[in-house]
Amino acid sequence: MAVIPSWSWLVTRWSLEPSIILGLIAVSAAYLYLCGHLPRRGDARSVAARPTRAQLALFWTSQAVLAICLMSPLDAVSDTYLFSAHMIQHLVLASVWPALLLLSIPEGAMRGLYSRPRVAQVVTWVTFPPAALLIFNTDLSIWHIPSWYDLTLTDENVHIVEHLTFMAAGILVWWPVLNPVRRLRLSYALQELYLFANLFPMMALGIFYSFWQHPLYAPYIAAPRLWGISALTDQKIGGLIMWMPGDIPFALAMLIIGMRWLEYGDPSERVTAAPAVEALP
Repeated sequence: MAVIPSWSWLVTRWSLEPSIILGLIAVSAAYLYLCGHLPRRGDARSVAARPTRAQLALFWTSQAVLAICLMSPLDAVSDTYLFSAHMIQHLVLASVWPALLLLSIPEGAMRGLYSRPRVAQVVTWVTFPPAALLIFNTDLSIWHIPSWYDLTLTDENVHIVEHLTFMAAGILVWWPVLNPVRRLRLSYALQELYLFANLFPMMALGIFYSFWQHPLYAPYIAAPRLWGISALTDQKIGGLIMWMPGDIPFALAMLIIGMRWLEYGDPSERVTAAPAVEALP
């Protein structure tokens, strides 16, 4: 019979996985390069491409969140013992980290992206609100199919791919609201509708887990029962996390947008259609 780990053992389960460390370094280098903090031959960066202190703070916060999510004991508990802990990890990767990252990017740093017609066209299509919603929620749902989910817990390479798709899909779903190029964001009214629509798929998945009467994932069924939580109770808790806390980032964004809308009105010059990209210099 498997031994249930002690608290003292769990809190020391910090990982120094090389792939995660290299990933954090790569993201940091890409951000600093994009914002002109690393030298680039023949390129004079404008002031608009430089991040403010607040944006730098948001970026390093996003990196800290990512490191804690993937390297702390949360990762060990998620992978081996508790479905509910895994849901916390997934929601941070898909909903919290992408928002912090997008908020940290200066508008001027993204103009080069839209200056390339083919790249701009791809970005425009994959971040078109209905497409972004479909990609995000389809990705989230597919990875929770029992056979796929069990595979992520037994094959580390598949697990890495899963996490990367969550992060990428999270960036896409936040893009219409947090596009660094502000005039390409949706209007306040459409932002509210868009975020409201995004609440329901995750809520539906959470409700399913909360009321389903059988544990779905074999690795968690066979795992030692950490803190005496049964596999079914753990699954129900995970469902509640998706159902309620999982939508908090989007609900909080709706609240902030609503307050700004009431205070400043809805800027009439803000464009929502894809052809607006062509207007960028």
